[in-house]
Amino acid sequence: MAASVASRELFTDAVRAVLHSWPVLQIAVENGFGGAFGPQKADWMVDVVQQYFHDNADLQQYEVEDYLAVLLDQEFDTVVDDGSLPQVSLSLLQMYAHWQQGALELLKNSIQSLSLKKTQRAKVQAPPTSSDEDSGTETQEMEFGESQQSDRYPPPPPPPQEEDGWTVVRRKK
Repeated sequence: MAASVASRELFTDAVRAVLHSWPVLQIAVENGFGGAFGPQKADWMVDVVQQYFHDNADLQQYEVEDYLAVLLDQEFDTVVDDGSLPQVSLSLLQMYAHWQQGALELLKNSIQSLSLKKTQRAKVQAPPTSSDEDSGTETQEMEFGESQQSDRYPPPPPPPQEEDGWTVVRRKK
């Protein structure tokens, strides 16, 4: 009994490694798409997905894709259209197959490589925002600068066109 509980926990760790290394879920959590409880929802999603595998025999890739898509839509208000959904689904199916076959060392190695992949992902941060007062000043300066520039430099004349509609390009003198 203890061995089966430990191996089931290993499969849960595999699901966690796959989902937490998935850039779509990472971005959704980091940017608050799931609300204030986004990280908790991501952990809950791990439990729900591993339970889904245990409750349903012979899952097909499209079934896993649909299930993940529904979870992301409902919990994180996110639609996945970057092509990663089939890859994540296939990875989960492979992890489950390894777990069913008892290839626990292979499963551990996969978890470890996915954990390294998660830590190597680059962080994307929005540029710092300025206060309302600063942005208003910048806008005024920019508008003033544009009007000043148009007074200083008149617009270029339109290019000459011949009778047949072709534009003649000539070298500057």
